[in-house]
Amino acid sequence: MKILLSIIIPARDEESNIEETIKNLITYINPENTEIVVINDHSKDNTIEIVRNLEKQYSFIKLIDNTGEPGFAKTLKEGFKNARGEFVLPVMADSCDSPETIPLMLEKAKEGYDLICGSRYVKGGKRVGGPLVQGFFSRFVGITLHILTGIPTRDVANAFKMYRKEKLLFLNLKEKGFAVSMEICVKFFINGYKICDVPTIWYGRKKGESKFKLSKTLPYIRLYLWTIWKKWTFQ
Repeated sequence: MKILLSIIIPARDEESNIEETIKNLITYINPENTEIVVINDHSKDNTIEIVRNLEKQYSFIKLIDNTGEPGFAKTLKEGFKNARGEFVLPVMADSCDSPETIPLMLEKAKEGYDLICGSRYVKGGKRVGGPLVQGFFSRFVGITLHILTGIPTRDVANAFKMYRKEKLLFLNLKEKGFAVSMEICVKFFINGYKICDVPTIWYGRKKGESKFKLSKTLPYIRLYLWTIWKKWTFQ
């Protein structure tokens, strides 16, 4: 069976969220051409047991362990490596991403786009809850980078993006944290791949501990400046 879409869920200590996240996804996917791949990032709670139970119920769910260095980027790359789909879509384990956006993303993928960005900062998109500083920062980075470079998204920092896998695996990714999502996006742009936005609603975490820290914004700033430099130096 040909897999069109691989949904990648990096998960560390998400016992209070992971089952709800997966079951919400199931409503919006076609099990005949979609797989859900949960990458366990060294969880110490019952995340693994919960996913294994779901794996027994649904043939399109599989659990993989990140056996290497812990961290979001490493876990995500493990998911990309094990994905069988033509497109891959990272989804956060804390139910912050809107699964109802997935059919719209797939429509754009079938139109030939290589990267479909779930955008909170276009008409129909919204950010609900979450740290105010994080929200201001992501909006500023996304909108100003679009204005300054012409990158075809207004939400470059959001991790909820659908990628054409053959293009994705071509990239040399260096970021080790959450900024890897922005790195992928700007490298798709620099390489001239076809990018678009679709509106999505993002919800702040309701259960468990937020992993946002102000110090984690530094890689985003570095990528922001690098993208502007690349655009204006080599145009």
